[in-house]
Parts: sequence; structure tokens; C-alpha cells
Amino acid sequence: MSKKNNITAEDFQSIENNSELLDLIKDKSPLYNKVKKTLYYEEELKLLQIELVKLQRWISKEKKRVAVIFEGRDAAGKGGNIRRFMEHLNPRSSRLVALNKPTEIEKGQWYFQRYIKELPNPGEIVFFDRSWYNRAVVEPVMGFCTEQQYKEFLVQVPEFEHMMYEDGVIIIKFWLSITKDEQLKRFEDRKENPLKRWKFSPVDKQGQLLWDKYTHYKAEMFSKTHTSYSPWIMIKTNDKQVARLEAMRHVISQFDYDDKQGAKITLTPDPNVVMRYYRSSSKHID
Repeated sequence: MSKKNNITAEDFQSIENNSELLDLIKDKSPLYNKVKKTLYYEEELKLLQIELVKLQRWISKEKKRVAVIFEGRDAAGKGGNIRRFMEHLNPRSSRLVALNKPTEIEKGQWYFQRYIKELPNPGEIVFFDRSWYNRAVVEPVMGFCTEQQYKEFLVQVPEFEHMMYEDGVIIIKFWLSITKDEQLKRFEDRKENPLKRWKFSPVDKQGQLLWDKYTHYKAEMFSKTHTSYSPWIMIKTNDKQVARLEAMRHVISQFDYDDKQGAKITLTPDPNVVMRYYRSSSKHID
């Protein structure tokens, strides 16, 4: 970078807002586009989180029961999405559910039993980092369930979700879609980053090797469990930041809460990023 393009400490001291920062670096830094994208993301995230706080107050006041399910291949961004959703919510009326593998006692119970006790109470929103849909994809792929257990699950889950629907539980089911190349890139990042290494599990190691097998069971899951009362919502997640914003927009767009009209941000999700599952287009979703 030439001397005339150097940014000095005095330059930064004179900045009062993001617009002035962008004006400063526009002609002086090759990172302009990256900084612009990050500033846009942070501002959109803040405004959407404000709407989520308003939505949560309404859910609490109206005694609604809301379950938001995040499913997808390993490294698709489930945890990162949930963290941004919950960052400023009242913990008294919001919960994260991320269950460990079932105990020996739980293995002998009806499959849905341990999930039923985690369902939202009146006035509560619950986020599932994986859910009962473990039995639809991960378990059959990895051999953690029998063929009979798998088939019984596919028969029972639409009825299970219909009972919840009839009882007033609002279920939002997200499938986070990631490409094979992007998944590999994120796996490598997890292995190299000591702060993320804990995320890399033996199951993750099989993600790339068993990609096509995951694809088969995923397609079966969609065809058997996508219903009018509990549809699958697909989100493209190769761009993590865009995926987080659009997932928030989708959830917010499903409710007519107090002061929604006062939002200072677009609340309609981008249809190029967020879409309902359609059988005709399923082959394009990873």
C-alpha cells in the first residue's frame, strides 16, 4: 500500500459512524468490501435481535408455545444460528435443547419420550440443536438404530407433530443446507482452531465419506415428514452471516406480534436463501 493510502490514527479519531468509516477506507484499503459486509451484518443482526426480543415478550404475554428445530449436516451452522437467536433473549422464557446420546433407560423408552419433556411450556420459545430427527438421518446412516426402528419413526413422526399442532404448539423446522466443499473447509477449520476442536467428533469424520448416504436418508426424511402443518424450511448456509439473518427473518415473519410495524428493518426473508421444501427441487438441496 502506498504511503498516501495509509490510514492513520488521526483518521480513525475523526470517525463518528460506520458511514464515515466506509468513506475513509473506500479508496485506502483492499478490505473495503469485507468491512462493508461485516458492518452491514452487525447492523442487521442488532435490528433483528431487537425484533426477536419484542417477539419473545409477545410469546410470553400470549402464552404461546414455540419450538424452533435446527437440523442439517455437520458443520452447517446450527449452533452459530441458535447462539445469535438467543443472545439477547430473556433466559427465563427461552431454552436451548441439545441432548446427549440416550441412556440405557432412555433406549428402552418410546423414542419420542425424552423429547416430549423438552417441549415448550406456555409463554416459552425452545431452540433444538438437533431433535427427534436424529432418527431420520444420523442414526440410520451411522447404524445407531435398526431398520425397524427407522421405519416406525417415519410412520409415527407426522402423527406426533400433528398432535402438537392440534394442541397449539408452533413448530418451525429448519434444514441448514451446506455444500460438500464448504463442509470440508469447516471441518479443517475446526481441527486447526483450538477453540473449535471440541466440535470435531467421530461422527463428523464420517460426514464426507458418507455424504451420499446422508443425502439418501435426508431425501427420505423430507418426503415422509414435510407436511402442511409442519413444513421443512430450507436455508442455504454456505454464507454463515447471511444464513443467520435470513433464519431470523423467517421466524419473525411467522408471527403478528406487538409493534411489529415499528421495525426498522426488512422482516421478509430472501427467497433465494430461505425456501419451503419442494419435492421437485429437493435434488438441489444439500
